Amino acid sequence: MSSLSLTLRDSSTMLRRNLLHARRYPSLTLNLLLTPIMLLLLFVYIFGDAMSAGLSGGGGRSAYIAYIVPGILMMTIGSTAVGTAVSVCTDMTEGIIARFRTMAIHRGSVLFGHVAGSVLQAIASVTLVGGVAAAIGFRSLDATLVEWVAAFGLLALVALAFTWIAVGMGMGSPNAEAASNSATPLILLPMISSAFVPLETMPGWFQPIAQYQPFTPAIETLRGLLLGTEIGYNGWLSVAWCLALTLLGYRWSKAQFNRDPK
Repeated sequence: MSSLSLTLRDSSTMLRRNLLHARRYPSLTLNLLLTPIMLLLLFVYIFGDAMSAGLSGGGGRSAYIAYIVPGILMMTIGSTAVGTAVSVCTDMTEGIIARFRTMAIHRGSVLFGHVAGSVLQAIASVTLVGGVAAAIGFRSLDATLVEWVAAFGLLALVALAFTWIAVGMGMGSPNAEAASNSATPLILLPMISSAFVPLETMPGWFQPIAQYQPFTPAIETLRGLLLGTEIGYNGWLSVAWCLALTLLGYRWSKAQFNRDPK
């Protein structure tokens, strides 16, 4: 078999392993899903009317549902990435990675299996949260088929980027608690972006913090694709962020995986 065939075979085996773990132990995924769902319900039904006052043209709770959902979907990806960091750290600390290193398998397949499984879980989680959003009134009637495909591709690209970052965090953490703590910013960053309120409504000193981070351009791009708002340079910027984070996370994870065990 060629090197590529071996890589694909071993990676698919590791993917099945990670999906089986997620199916047998779903509690972590479900617990992480509660955060974006609860925030969605909280901000829509408790703060929706008040928060919509900050939107251009107002619109009440229905307008705020449309505004907040793209940010909640991005937060869902961040929540899933926390589970990835914990899962990778557990493999590292329990010794299974050390055993994989001694087996006749492609070394990179262990990482690729984790990443592929986590991206699939992230997409499934986004679909579930999107279903909840649709149930409470979110609609995207003006989006074309091409825009829906682009939105799905953007979500997958963001999931890939932050999954690689989470893998690096998990491999560098001494225990599962530390991995969870180190990945917590992946949930917090969307909360200080344009997910909940427009940038122009924030204090002037805080706007650069919210603007110059990876989640804000991704949220604005997703919002533009689904709702027809102006995307501008955010589309290219979000892709650039994703590619840079994917490369950084891959090199960081690979370096730690190839490092001799202590």
